[in-house]
Amino acid sequence: MLWIALHLPQISLESLAATLPAELRQMPLALVEARQIVAVNASAQAAGVKPGMKRATALGLAPQLVAAAADAQRDAQALQAVLHASLAFTPAVAALPLGERPQADDHVVRPPRGYGQSGRATFAHEVLLEVQASLRYFGGLPALLQRLRAALAPLGHALQVASAPTAQGALLLARGAAAGERHCADLIALQRALAGAPLWLLDTGRAHWDALQGMGLRTLADLRRVPRAGLARRFGAALLDEVDRALGARPDPRVWVTLPPAFETRLELFARADTAEQVLHGAGVLLARLAAWLAAQHAFVRRFTLTLQHESRQRRADTPPASAVEVLLAAPSRDIAHLALLLRERLARTQLAAPALELQLRADDIARAPPPNGELFPSAQGEREGLTRLVERLQARLGRQQVLRPQRLHDHRPEHGSALQAVDAGALPVGDKAARADAAARAVVTITRPVWLVSPPQPLADRRDQPLLDGAPLQLLSGPERIETGWWDEAGLAGRDYFIAQAADASLVWIYRLRLASLAAGAGGWYLHGRFG
Repeated sequence: MLWIALHLPQISLESLAATLPAELRQMPLALVEARQIVAVNASAQAAGVKPGMKRATALGLAPQLVAAAADAQRDAQALQAVLHASLAFTPAVAALPLGERPQADDHVVRPPRGYGQSGRATFAHEVLLEVQASLRYFGGLPALLQRLRAALAPLGHALQVASAPTAQGALLLARGAAAGERHCADLIALQRALAGAPLWLLDTGRAHWDALQGMGLRTLADLRRVPRAGLARRFGAALLDEVDRALGARPDPRVWVTLPPAFETRLELFARADTAEQVLHGAGVLLARLAAWLAAQHAFVRRFTLTLQHESRQRRADTPPASAVEVLLAAPSRDIAHLALLLRERLARTQLAAPALELQLRADDIARAPPPNGELFPSAQGEREGLTRLVERLQARLGRQQVLRPQRLHDHRPEHGSALQAVDAGALPVGDKAARADAAARAVVTITRPVWLVSPPQPLADRRDQPLLDGAPLQLLSGPERIETGWWDEAGLAGRDYFIAQAADASLVWIYRLRLASLAAGAGGWYLHGRFG
């Protein structure tokens, strides 16, 4: 077996930063729990703020400090996105259950000088992947790791990565891999790598750190030199059990993560969103989570709904507590940039009823399909995909009923031969169908009818039965093309002889003359019905 461990040391701060406006993300940030600082970013550390300080002390050192309460649910939403992204590489993904994570008092560690860590630290946010069966498919461990990092990059989390033949061993390596990755191919290499690992990397080692340090036990190698029976009597069996699982001497079963049937996630904004641009910032985080969920099951979304929970104090009496923005896609997709673009167009046409404090994203209409084929040269299918995305963007900006396309009808009368209908971008021809359509279009060389019709047809004067346009005679070039139809509907009988004529400025026009039956009804003779562009 081969395990990959992902350690996310700053996920709590990163999940907070995702809710902040761009101007606040670079400022000193801190998480507060029970009026005490539990996590800080680099800017806060530079100002002297450290975990374990009282909140008032931290504000005295850095008055510009942005402090927010730690939120386990917010962290769980962020961690779930990492799990979903990992499921795209293997079905065997596990995480430390929420009930087993260290509590606030258990986070206190006092490692010896020289290890580069002090104060409070948490090792709760970790993900495990068993990838032995996936190596061949992805082309080996280096290629898999490269693609895994690329899949996790949109989530915006710092990672410490390690691999080992045991799950617990990979976790210990990842916890200590602050400066890069650490990988062990077999148990012998793992035992050597863990020999110098500090005991505070162990969950049970942190709980008994003071006693272990008093006995002169600082590393895993020091612990293994002490008789096991004495360690078990003093510290319990859990300490030895964790060491044995790390070194492969004891089984280490894990519970695999399963995907929910529908996607739903939420994000509570740090500051209220008054504009569509502020909403888009938070929605971008949710779309990245959606893309991870879709990639885990090799699916594409057809529609998704963004719900905005409005601030109650800013709402009028007739304003609903929440408003929804639904985005329909003509072709299923999981491209974050494309989904964000469609959402931007929809929000640009939406007037916010009131400032938003919380965003929720839901998607349950998905399609499973093979990934798009990378093309070295342009093809008909690639051109149709570009057309589909253009239509989707126009529909998102203008509305679906405002984007129309002409549809041919089975009627010989030119004015009834087509109708404008709403575009179904998903039904645009692709693949072989598009190639046949292109071939048919190229086969039509001679254009006998104009694209632009004059509606309604314009009556023309005539002189000795010769039609005139703008007072100048028209020269008939071809015709007549006789159309005699329409007796079955309200439009009535159309008896016409069509001609292609040349005007005085050398432009070509399409004219017709009514048949004798129509003339007998008192109608005029010649009409202009189209222009060749």
